Amino acid sequence: MAEAQIFHDTEADLSHRAARVSKRVLLYGILIFWTVVCLFPIYWTITTSFKLAPDVMQGNMVPFVDYDPQWRGWRSLGLSPETIGEVSTVRDEFLKRFLNSGISALGSSALAVVLGSMAAYGLSRFRYRFGPMKNPDISFFFLSQLILPPVVLALPFLVLYREMALLDTRIGLILLYTLTVLPIVIWIMQDQFRAIPTELEEAAMVDGLSIWGAFLTIILPIALPGMVAAFILSLVLTWNEYFFAALLTSTNAVTLPVMVASQTGSQGINWWSMAALSTAAILPLIVVGVVLERYIIKGMASGAVK
Repeated sequence: MAEAQIFHDTEADLSHRAARVSKRVLLYGILIFWTVVCLFPIYWTITTSFKLAPDVMQGNMVPFVDYDPQWRGWRSLGLSPETIGEVSTVRDEFLKRFLNSGISALGSSALAVVLGSMAAYGLSRFRYRFGPMKNPDISFFFLSQLILPPVVLALPFLVLYREMALLDTRIGLILLYTLTVLPIVIWIMQDQFRAIPTELEEAAMVDGLSIWGAFLTIILPIALPGMVAAFILSLVLTWNEYFFAALLTSTNAVTLPVMVASQTGSQGINWWSMAALSTAAILPLIVVGVVLERYIIKGMASGAVK
């Protein structure tokens, strides 16, 4: 009888363990599948930059198996091994567009994080009244700016920028991009500041610090992961912005997305050049994500990204 009971318990334990392993295998299988789906566009873009026209048209996917990689896409930008040391007008143009994108994205993201953090801190710690509007209404007003499609703002900004001589300037893009991502930063940072106990500021002010002193020395270091997460999200959005960059720039302040779109023409699409440009545009964001990964995880864990 005892042996039968032991056999039954062992069988039940094995069955339970098999079910747990099956669930884990299913979970990891789904995660691996989703990872492949997410990374496939990046893989396709990078490999296409090394293809010739027939390889692109035939849909060859695996390097050294379906096709032999060539430097045609990078050669068209003056970035291939044999052209990197030579004078190249196209490479100079690419570097100029790259610099425009970097200055516009970094400047607007940093400005949005600074202004958005202060606005979010005020809305999370103090009570305001602007006519019939209170804190929840003010917060919703900021967030509601995301409802407007960009095309609605095209004509007003075009006229305004022409009158203010901001057309085709980096400062014009920085100001516009700041307004674009500011609602997102405020929304993210409000959740971050609400998760920080007010007792920390009260204790700091009892020790003699002012509101600004408590904010700068106590709250900001704690909220830093959320600020980094908001900065990276803003950077991604502004770096990839195309509509306003194409509308408000023409020569001096043209950004990378506009240059990528210019690879289409009456002769068709230069897939290899577009893929090389896209790869060059993706790499900085990948580097930023890898370097600041621990801050992103901390920000997500503390409620900065939902």
